[in-house]
Amino acid sequence: MGPSIPLLLWLLLSWSCSLQGQYPDYMAYLERQLATLEERMAQCQDQTSRHAAELRDFKNKMLPLLDVAEKEREALRIEADSISGRVDSLEREVDYLESQNPTLPCVEVDEKGTGVGPGNKSKGRRNEKYDMMTDCGYTISQVRSMKILKRFGGPTGLWTKDPLGPTEKIFVLDGTHNDTVFIFPRPRDFTLARTARKAIRVRVPFPWKGTGQLVYGGFLYYARRPPGGPGGGDKLENTLQLIKFHLANRTVVDSSVFPAEGLIPPYGLTADTYIDLAADEEGLWAVYATQEDDRHLCLAKLDPHTLGTEQQWDTPCPRENAEAAFVICGTLYVVYNTRPASRARIQCSFDASGTLSPERAALPYFPRRYGAHASLRYNPREQQLYAWDDGYQILYKLEMKKKEEEI
Repeated sequence: MGPSIPLLLWLLLSWSCSLQGQYPDYMAYLERQLATLEERMAQCQDQTSRHAAELRDFKNKMLPLLDVAEKEREALRIEADSISGRVDSLEREVDYLESQNPTLPCVEVDEKGTGVGPGNKSKGRRNEKYDMMTDCGYTISQVRSMKILKRFGGPTGLWTKDPLGPTEKIFVLDGTHNDTVFIFPRPRDFTLARTARKAIRVRVPFPWKGTGQLVYGGFLYYARRPPGGPGGGDKLENTLQLIKFHLANRTVVDSSVFPAEGLIPPYGLTADTYIDLAADEEGLWAVYATQEDDRHLCLAKLDPHTLGTEQQWDTPCPRENAEAAFVICGTLYVVYNTRPASRARIQCSFDASGTLSPERAALPYFPRRYGAHASLRYNPREQQLYAWDDGYQILYKLEMKKKEEEI
């Protein structure tokens, strides 16, 4: 630390006295400068005192306001906790009442056991019961828990594992119209990655449409608009072409035009998806809808090797307010929501084998989350759902129970 200001003044005064007789003009200049310096120091001291006083006044005024704001914040927190507790209690009561008095399904069951919705007309499709190839005989009891991994990409997209793959690779398809698949070696790599810079990028030859893609057995199955379809352009009467793409070799292995005309989005809340592909213990499925019956969903069993359609069903599940669906043990589960987005719930199920009746199917809610599901992918090995929700990647753990045989 250097010498203080009073010491400097004393030194200057001493120096000026010693030089006063020798340099009178110079000493007069020094005296004027000293006077100016003293005046500025006095002004600075006055300003410092005034600012200190203003700061004290401001502090005295703000302390009571801060106390009031803290009390109001605490009161709001207590009220929010109370409202959250009441909402949770109300939801539990609603779930209990519905379990005691199940909601009647919006379908009628015909003599063959296949659901026929109101106004649902027979279209001559093969609505026979599906013969199960495995001993899979369970259904959803409830959506037990939710784990939010991260936020990656835009509000719509798809992330999944290969249910038949030998590795833990994570496949990410961002957006509803894109041509690049991001592959992360492990879930941890995907969780810790801030961007897709370290991911393996695989480009497909034709962009996909919607969020109905599926990774299954080392292949990417997705839908695209075939060029030069009937009607031209992107009119709804155009059919869609299914593509089977080998992810390791990066080649198209097979393609097939989906055997349904006048395709429309199957989910009322997901307008960009025209075919939603799903996989379960039984294999490959497709969820779709047509203009012929624009009120209900259709289900098809596909051959994963040839992309051929093995069986088709007209389900009783409405398109209105549907946001996503998945298949478990040959049973289609349709998730519904509202606009704006609220708490999603499985409100309709259709068992292609006829084992599970709509009246006995559970209709569980999903835990609270951010918005609406853009996609849901079931992994039969883990019994988990991989969900994309407003850009958040979420895992849902499912609790299962045995299907009850119909009487």
